[in-house]
Amino acid sequence: MPSIPIYAIPSEEARAAVGRLAERGAADLRGCEEEVRAIVDAVRRDGDDAIREMTRRFEGRILTSIEVGAQAIERAGDLVDGAVREAIDLAVDRVRSYHRRQVEPAWTYREGGVLLGQIVRAVRRVGVYAPGGTARYPSSVVMNAVPARVAGVEEILLATPSPTPEILYAARVAGVARVFDVGGAQAIAALACGTESVPQVDMIVGPGNRYVTAAKRAIFGETAIDMLAGPSEILIVADEGARPDVVAADLLAQAEHDEQSMAVLVTTDEQLARAAAEQVEIQLRDLPRQFIACKAIESRGAIFIVPSLEEAMNVADLVAPEHLLLAVAHPDRLLPSVRAAGAVFLGYHTPVVLGDYLAGPSHTLPTGGSARFSSPLGVHTFLTRTSVVRYNQEALRRDAPAVRTFAAVEGLDGHRRSLDLRIETPE
Repeated sequence: MPSIPIYAIPSEEARAAVGRLAERGAADLRGCEEEVRAIVDAVRRDGDDAIREMTRRFEGRILTSIEVGAQAIERAGDLVDGAVREAIDLAVDRVRSYHRRQVEPAWTYREGGVLLGQIVRAVRRVGVYAPGGTARYPSSVVMNAVPARVAGVEEILLATPSPTPEILYAARVAGVARVFDVGGAQAIAALACGTESVPQVDMIVGPGNRYVTAAKRAIFGETAIDMLAGPSEILIVADEGARPDVVAADLLAQAEHDEQSMAVLVTTDEQLARAAAEQVEIQLRDLPRQFIACKAIESRGAIFIVPSLEEAMNVADLVAPEHLLLAVAHPDRLLPSVRAAGAVFLGYHTPVVLGDYLAGPSHTLPTGGSARFSSPLGVHTFLTRTSVVRYNQEALRRDAPAVRTFAAVEGLDGHRRSLDLRIETPE
């Protein structure tokens, strides 16, 4: 089993390790972007034929039908265990309840003869991507489709390879209209460009591997995207009250997602650091996704021993993790100092897995350090805003001198004329 490295801050070795973690992100896409561009171009050119060919080449499957039939979606619930259905239903309820609080109303106000406002509308058609391959994620369907429905999106499409009954049931209860048996970069290209079978969408959301993420970057501009979401990440800030076995389990719960997942512990307690490192090795031995988690621990696993919780929060700020778990006695005291994290989990009794499945906020979160400047997926992701302006004649005359001044400074005489004609010959 790999040993998770332990560093003591403020050593130079520790600073270098923090720097490497902070620089992750877009560099993960290098090496696949050229291949992805070729996939996008092929789907744009050949449509369904390209989807079938790439599914055969990359997945070894022969697609007889790109779209999943409505009857298969409707009867999927009969094939799903009752406990699984209840869990999915609970997740839908929790996610819907949370995101209803994000609904953004239109607004107007009047000021000195001027009406100003904003129209808020949801985009019309959204494509949700749910990963396949090494695991199936009905939770991803819920976490992306439900906020879209709450926002008012008219039509939600789901692209996912070889959808299971659990995926199809989640799609139905989350409000998905149509499901397409397509995965990888070719799914993103199909949603962005449209094919004979797959309608073009206004926005694509949902996580995926680096090929999916690179495809989202390649098609941005033809359609909107939520974010460039990379492998799962966790950074735990822990004090002496945290349990080593629980901390190790939290690290591995995210490491098992992807070989490039990040699993980091920052603690003020050296004894906890060493015990947690030992627990990681022990728990890896019987983890079903051992190979993936081992690779993640080798590539982006680390434990940092720091002199204070203040320094621990400085490390967290530099790394800007997707998930930040404050496993400390008084997490509320640290919360105001959180400046960059996709989601924050407070206290010993709040594992990140609650957020993965049903706490309420969407689990589609900024990764790769992008939490410094971007936000989790939510109702706002699916909204467009249109400004509204209306002047009366008196307000027009009042503001005319300032407008003429701007037009003169910028050398745009047509702007001045557009104003003056209205004043000289009012309607």
